[in-house]
Amino acid sequence: MNESHSPLSRRRILLGAAAASAATVAGASAAHAAPPAGAAPPAGPARRPVARDRIATARLAGGPARLQADFHERLDAWLAFWSANSPRIWSTPTEVEGQAGGDGDAFTLHAIRVIRDDETRDAFAAGRSDAAHLATLASLHHHFPSVRVEAGGALRVADGPAGWTGSAGQVAFATTACRELWGLRAADATDWREHLSRAGHGGDPTSRSGWAAFTRASLRRGLRTDSY
Repeated sequence: MNESHSPLSRRRILLGAAAASAATVAGASAAHAAPPAGAAPPAGPARRPVARDRIATARLAGGPARLQADFHERLDAWLAFWSANSPRIWSTPTEVEGQAGGDGDAFTLHAIRVIRDDETRDAFAAGRSDAAHLATLASLHHHFPSVRVEAGGALRVADGPAGWTGSAGQVAFATTACRELWGLRAADATDWREHLSRAGHGGDPTSRSGWAAFTRASLRRGLRTDSY
């Protein structure tokens, strides 16, 4: 240590500390002042996906998937809803096959497996074009704003609050559901709502409550549980 410098007095130390503190506060205030016009707002903290090995009662085939926590909760609610409207002779879903995408806020569904007559069966399979496929599509539209049918029949959903948006995907689903599940063969993308109304489906299917009712009823028709 160099002893040649004279020691600072306590008063000088305190004055120096006060000045430094004032400079720090002034600098911090300036740093937090409103950004100049046209500047982008500061980015919020990034959400990190977490590893999940199940969706509701079902094990994820292939191991854990990294999903955003709120999106995982929505997937849990969706699968519980699908199960509650499935045939009584099916067990609750035991396995789901699919992959997480994006930043953990998207999921592509390939299969839902249940137990029936002591055997594991695919209650939904992406490559099988049947009423159960359309019913599962309805259940996803009930819970998610964006649902897309991929090549090969897999169903991709993205996170967000459910409801009618008027997207091409929703219109395509509604038209197909009218034709294949409701027996309204003449329905098309422009008049499917009128066909539903004439068939006795109450409410406006493009309202929030109407869309929820239509997708739930379509799920039950596809799984043939609308009679109970």
